[in-house]
Amino acid sequence: MKRYSLFAIAREALTHHQGWERAWRSPAPKPGYDVVIIGAGGHGLATAYYLGRNHGIRNVAILEKGWLGGGNTGRNTTIIRSNYLQDPSAAIYEKSRSLYETLSQDLNFNVMFSPRGVMMLAQTHHEVRGYLRTAHANALQGVVTEFISPARVKELCPILNIDGPRYPVLGALWQPRGGTGRHDAVAWGYARACSAMGMDIIQQCEVTGVRSENGKVTGVETTKGHIGTGKLGIVVAGHSGQVAQMAGFRLPVESMALQALVSEPIKPCMDVVVMANTVHGYMSQSDKGEMVIGGGTDGFNNYTQRGSFQHIEETLRALIETFPMLSRLKMLRQWGGIVDMTGDRSPIISKTPLGNCFINCGWGTGGFKAIPGSGWAMAELIAKGEPSPLAAAFDMGRFREGRFIDESVAAGVAH
Repeated sequence: MKRYSLFAIAREALTHHQGWERAWRSPAPKPGYDVVIIGAGGHGLATAYYLGRNHGIRNVAILEKGWLGGGNTGRNTTIIRSNYLQDPSAAIYEKSRSLYETLSQDLNFNVMFSPRGVMMLAQTHHEVRGYLRTAHANALQGVVTEFISPARVKELCPILNIDGPRYPVLGALWQPRGGTGRHDAVAWGYARACSAMGMDIIQQCEVTGVRSENGKVTGVETTKGHIGTGKLGIVVAGHSGQVAQMAGFRLPVESMALQALVSEPIKPCMDVVVMANTVHGYMSQSDKGEMVIGGGTDGFNNYTQRGSFQHIEETLRALIETFPMLSRLKMLRQWGGIVDMTGDRSPIISKTPLGNCFINCGWGTGGFKAIPGSGWAMAELIAKGEPSPLAAAFDMGRFREGRFIDESVAAGVAH
């Protein structure tokens, strides 16, 4: 694999850029692998990458029923933050955020990480108390956040109306090293690094069944034939319940659509990420000038990957009071992703009832920000057969034992 650099660009320019090689290979599947990972989204590719980099396991296949990064990895609003209340959540998201900081250098691929800062608006006195509590918890956890005044909020984001008649801004929880990244580039960078290590990324390869013998996984049935494996990782986001059923067990998750939209491009007017949980909307501005806007999940279970007029109305009605300038913009495009939600709105990184089968799911609406940390923890679980301290609290057994990590109650939002 050729290394990307300024000198490489200059060298290729001399030959009209005819010498660039494909970023990753597209091989036919081999009869068997040491590890098969179902799902070539960000979490699946990160798991494969850290299996190779941290544990030396490189006889790996990543199977994708569609195209690489075509699921939730390419259907989100790219927010990266780690200011969670519960200790296990803060630990894994902070690990992820710190990995994002050097991910472009680690992968030799620009993932366009932008630590522009994330502020979560407090628009009720209840939110003020909640965010002050989170700020104190983050101080103990080593996560750098602070609660800032309305004047500081206005200084950081001048287009924001802090004197709204229904929900005035009373302050905000501010994480200066949070931000955004380029979702496609994260998937592409991990894919390129995995391919360079000799791993096989097999697209258009849907898993139709899971084979087992004596209580342990032996392989998977796919649309490209049987593939044997010593260990299996299930990392398929909104379709986790379906694949788990193939493996013979049920998951405490439900799937629903999470919609987002972008406006027409405009001149730079906002260089931070703003989340307004009281009205349930959030917004940032992309490098192309689009206002990237999201809200809550649909109120019913579904597998729809498209938007709806109802969602546009609900989300923009909520945000226009806080961002009056939105009322004058036109929508450019809209989309949806299928997210899998657990009862406590925290993920599952766990062994399963089927031997040598491991699952990573339940990230709900906050999966993109967790990609590097999730992959790091899942790779260690697959390699060693036991969870690391980073992932131990997220095992499936917590639902049977009542050890919930209830971020939805703590934060009032699942993002």
